[in-house]
Amino acid sequence: MSKLATVLFSSTIIIALAAWENGVASNNFLQLQEGWKFKIGDNLDFAKPDFDDSDWKNIRVDETVEQQGFEDYDGFSWYRIRFFLSSSLKKNAALTDSIIFNLGKIDDFNQVFFNGEFIGENIGNVKRGRKPTNNFKDKDYTFWNVNRRYSLPIDDNLIKWDAENVIAIRVYDWGGAGGIFSGNLKLKMPEITEYLSISVEEEFESGNEYLKKSVTLENTSDAYQLGGTFEIFTQNNISEETHIIVEKTLKLQPNEKRKFSFSFPKPKQSTELFYEFKFDFDGKILKKSEGIPYILTPPTKPEPQINGALIYGERAGKPFLFRIAATGKNPLKFSAQNLPAGLSLDEKTGIIRGIVRQKGDYQVEVFATNELGSDRKNLEIVIGNKLALTPPMGWNSWNCWGLTVSEEKIYAAAKAFVDLDLANHGWTFINIDDGWEVKGNSEKPKRTSNEAILTNGKFPNMKKLGDDIHALGLKFGIYSSPGPLTCGGFTGSYKHEFQDAKTFAAWGIDYLKYDLCGLRDIMKDQYSSAELIPPYELMHEALEKIDRDIIYSICEYGNGKVWEWGEKVGGNLWRTTGDIWDDWDRMYQIGFGQLEAAKYGGPGHWNDPDMLIIGWLGWGENLHKSKLTPDEQYTHVSLWALLSAPLLLGNDLSRLDEFTLNLITNDEVIAIDQDKLGKQAVPIIKENGIEVWKKELSNGNLAFGIFNVSDANSEYSLDLKKLGLKESVILRDVWRQKNLGKFSGKFTTKIPSHGVILLQTKIAD
Repeated sequence: MSKLATVLFSSTIIIALAAWENGVASNNFLQLQEGWKFKIGDNLDFAKPDFDDSDWKNIRVDETVEQQGFEDYDGFSWYRIRFFLSSSLKKNAALTDSIIFNLGKIDDFNQVFFNGEFIGENIGNVKRGRKPTNNFKDKDYTFWNVNRRYSLPIDDNLIKWDAENVIAIRVYDWGGAGGIFSGNLKLKMPEITEYLSISVEEEFESGNEYLKKSVTLENTSDAYQLGGTFEIFTQNNISEETHIIVEKTLKLQPNEKRKFSFSFPKPKQSTELFYEFKFDFDGKILKKSEGIPYILTPPTKPEPQINGALIYGERAGKPFLFRIAATGKNPLKFSAQNLPAGLSLDEKTGIIRGIVRQKGDYQVEVFATNELGSDRKNLEIVIGNKLALTPPMGWNSWNCWGLTVSEEKIYAAAKAFVDLDLANHGWTFINIDDGWEVKGNSEKPKRTSNEAILTNGKFPNMKKLGDDIHALGLKFGIYSSPGPLTCGGFTGSYKHEFQDAKTFAAWGIDYLKYDLCGLRDIMKDQYSSAELIPPYELMHEALEKIDRDIIYSICEYGNGKVWEWGEKVGGNLWRTTGDIWDDWDRMYQIGFGQLEAAKYGGPGHWNDPDMLIIGWLGWGENLHKSKLTPDEQYTHVSLWALLSAPLLLGNDLSRLDEFTLNLITNDEVIAIDQDKLGKQAVPIIKENGIEVWKKELSNGNLAFGIFNVSDANSEYSLDLKKLGLKESVILRDVWRQKNLGKFSGKFTTKIPSHGVILLQTKIAD
């Protein structure tokens, strides 16, 4: 464990305090952004106010510790800060019942000590007198993306007014980035707005034409009556029209709750829902808003339609499994002409199985038929040396279940792919992430006597699970690490690569995510390609020797510019970035930062900007709806399709709502991602908060997204010549699957903040 960093009382601090005394105090806060000290390791003595931390390192609290030179950091560390707390903070405050500690976001777990006393753990206060233990870190889920807020009564004798105080924070990082990273740490006095809670139900209840919602107002104070005016209204981001739903004057007694249920027409374009309470006390307004889901994807047609990838690669002599993706009224009947020798098609399910022993490029006609008609497509089967001729599409357990994953949850996801028709739109892979192995610190055996890796009790029969997934016509993926341990502290493949590859093959694995994580602890430089290449090359050699094809997903977070060497070590896809999460800034940073890697992506070797963060997420049992707005989710999926990115869902498939289904079942959007040319989009225009990304398609057309990355709704006129379109073209709205007409010269549209218009071209007659 590491020590807490301490701020020494210096002339810099004195100057800052003087400035605070001269004006900032009226804002009821004391900024604690600077002056933190840091040490890796652990000792509860680090919490003591008089502990000597003079040899600790200075640290920023708006960046992870890895971003500040602590590349090998995992496990325990401490932050400390000393500061002078002027009594003018409470003298100038309107409300003086408590003092609040806002300590930012901490990756992953933490305990907080104030002047030597334990006051908080992870996301809340602890009862005074409770002793700190190590249990705070023993969770199957992480609090890394949650703001830490703690409080003390204003008359608590721990608080030293007009004197020096010490905050010490004990942090445990279980892997990846770690530490305090979001900034804006401060001590503050409460405001009247903090005693009003506006709790909005996460889900909209959907009817045929209306959406229903409930919101609860709660006065959380024990002493104050809260009076004011409450409004609920919608605002259309394109027309800017507003519609008031609720307008009410009310008074809330201490600890009183008031629930409002309301409904409104389903919007057909970008619209926001606002909740506003104006306080009688001081005229301040507490605001909350959310994007309203709106559906653009047309309903699935009852007539047969073959979807998904229309090119598929396998190696000669390896087990072949391909499910024809097709929608339409059931029952559908499937057939094929010119299947290569060794393959057979199940006419009821559309599943093609067998083994092809002769290399070649086979042009196969596939048919889907029902009582309303038939659809025919050409399926190109390439038996050669390349896998993943289109970006993999599927589901991974991590963003939903984290380390709480189990066999039941994996098979439930596979069943959902079939029952919800996702498999009929091309979704194929069901991948287990970390947490299936035996824990590294467990006394239980990690491997058999012949060194075969063992599963933990949540996965009693991996072979049967694979067989059950394959029976559905789906592919089965797994996770491991080149290190001794995985990110979650489970058994890795270090020095057992060939044995693990054989075990994976025996289980029927089709996809391996190989995550650097635990190897970093024994590396000299995790950013050195020379040091990164050998462990990934070694697992590739092991995969080459087994009797089945396994798509190889390299996950080293882009540390060593993996796009430059990933294909050379057998990678079929490789993570270009660190982990994504459901935050606009993070998604923007990752998705719109792919230009450097663009030229290295293509059939069989894809740049991977991480999984889709839509639907219900949570990295454990405490799931929440994606914090991306509907507009941001349209941007997210559109951009990933243009980038030819692997499309891996990470959400709870048992809670798929109408909006999320709309995002992942639009076959024209999916077709852009699965286009066999595999050309990754690049930005053509970046101006005034607008980015236009263009992708060339195999049929000679273009797909392009006009993204409004600014914080305001915007009208934009696109010069089509900048896309190389000198003649008149027909533009098609891909999300609405609707031709917009013939255009030459300019295309003008209005785009909501963080939204997108996704278009495809067709040369006009």
